[in-house]
Amino acid sequence: MRLRRSILLGLCTPLAVACSRPSASPSPVAAASVAAPAVDPARKALLATLPARYQGADLYNGQAKFALCRSCHTVTRGAPATIGPNLWGVFGRRAGRSRGFAYSSGLTALNVTWDADTIDAWIANPRAMVPGTKMTYVGLENPEDRIDVIAYLKTVTTAR
Repeated sequence: MRLRRSILLGLCTPLAVACSRPSASPSPVAAASVAAPAVDPARKALLATLPARYQGADLYNGQAKFALCRSCHTVTRGAPATIGPNLWGVFGRRAGRSRGFAYSSGLTALNVTWDADTIDAWIANPRAMVPGTKMTYVGLENPEDRIDVIAYLKTVTTAR
């Protein structure tokens, strides 16, 4: 019985820790195992470059919602494109211009530079912005979730 309980706790604990926010005063073990973004001075400086509505974003929620995006996109400097383009350096980049990815003609013809507002419109409804896009993602309806994702994306795709 003790062995079975240990195995069960061993399997459930990482899931519970990974899916929860740290408490107001997390234990050293919990704090070390939670991989959520801390709002350190460098991240705060990056958030300050965004419009005001993004500056108080919930980076934990943004990270959680971005998990779906990670099935197609990487965010690491120098990483190759996968199913979708690498998003490192996406802020300030012209749409359809990331090396190593074959974009749809509609996206390469889109005359925008990615910033918080254009990314918001894109992740709200990619097909409304670019009919015929190759991106299969249908969009993120909740505006607060989009704010959180965009703020999180800014902190993980921009050099600090």
